[in-house]
Amino acid sequence: MIKKEMIAMLLAGGQGSRLGVLTAKVAKPAVAFGGKYRIIDFPLSNCINSGIDTVGVLTQYRPLRLNTHIGIGIPWDLDRNVGGVTVLPPYEKSTNSEWYTGTANAIYQNLEYMEQYNPDYVLILSGDHIYKMDYKIMLDYHKANNADITIAAMPVPMEEASRFGVVVTDEDNRITEFEEKPEHPKSNLASMGIYIFSWKVLKDALIKLKDQNECDFGKHIIPYCFENDKRIFAYEYNSYWKDVGTLSSYWEANMELIDIIPVFNLYEEFWKIYTKIDTIPPQYIAENAFIEKSIIGDGTEIYGKVFNSVIGSGVIIEEGAEIHDSIIMSNSVVGKNSKITKSIIAEDVRIGENVELGVGEEAENVKLPKIYNSGLVTIGECTVIPDNVKVGKNTAISGETTSDDYPDGLLPSGGIIIKAGDNV
Repeated sequence: MIKKEMIAMLLAGGQGSRLGVLTAKVAKPAVAFGGKYRIIDFPLSNCINSGIDTVGVLTQYRPLRLNTHIGIGIPWDLDRNVGGVTVLPPYEKSTNSEWYTGTANAIYQNLEYMEQYNPDYVLILSGDHIYKMDYKIMLDYHKANNADITIAAMPVPMEEASRFGVVVTDEDNRITEFEEKPEHPKSNLASMGIYIFSWKVLKDALIKLKDQNECDFGKHIIPYCFENDKRIFAYEYNSYWKDVGTLSSYWEANMELIDIIPVFNLYEEFWKIYTKIDTIPPQYIAENAFIEKSIIGDGTEIYGKVFNSVIGSGVIIEEGAEIHDSIIMSNSVVGKNSKITKSIIAEDVRIGENVELGVGEEAENVKLPKIYNSGLVTIGECTVIPDNVKVGKNTAISGETTSDDYPDGLLPSGGIIIKAGDNV
């Protein structure tokens, strides 16, 4: 048996429904970020930078692009003979075929995978947060406290605390109370969904709760360990960490990358963010093009003007087009004289000529105000928008649309067009 001190289990099966049409065709961890990365690159890079060379990636919802992106782990130096990265989809057992039902159930279904490394510790991670963290320092903290479980936690504004699992600690940082998304939180120390378990404690809890319906860490495993007097400590983290689970937080996190001194630096030598790089030609900026405070991906051709935006690779922005405060993902095309304002445009989108996105006053989205808000226009993957149309704010479009879908050439603020077969 191969012995590993700590292995990581990365939960990447999330549908990310709060990202609306952005995740209609792709799992949330595979959504593009910062021009050339995908969200899952951040926890994977953290693992290799922290010296963790054995990572199981648990996939479920629309895993194809994630699997292709991860491959055998070469970009992260995780193509190892022993360990490395392994994609772990749900599989058919002899008796029945089981989807993962909850975060802990997903880990339970992969006990065999973990057992082959006989680890002392298991690190549980989410595949959908943007941050840099040295898990080795967290492990040292776990050992120093002789802890059974260490939960990474960070202070959040009190009014936001009810969105998270909240921990209450004593003067030694030992957790005395744990509440999952409480209505009236007793503390503002929020769990980040990053856990280190001593292997025996994790294995015991998973086996004990294996018949629990939709078994989750926050709702079941942690409370169970708590009731059984396990030593559970909070590891306080105070650097940049962003849950990019909503369109507005996703847009903000991308916009923060282009500040003159970004809060989150993608280019630090000592803590590299690795990703799968396709071999494509360099960007082409035409003589009359204009770019200000933006990230521009490789292979992108710009003939128009770009302000304060994040543009992926292989994008074409034609003459006379203007892009403001927007995210455009790879291989999308913006036609001549179109004006794009505060929009999130997914991969392989075709926007016609003389189109205006983000016009007029804000209005609440008619169907899904909790998802489509903050004045954003969200365009799903492979969408086609015809020439000469205008689109208001808090809107969403997905699918091949024609001018018939825009009465009087307009989708008003708060409107939504989802073509048959596309998810909202």
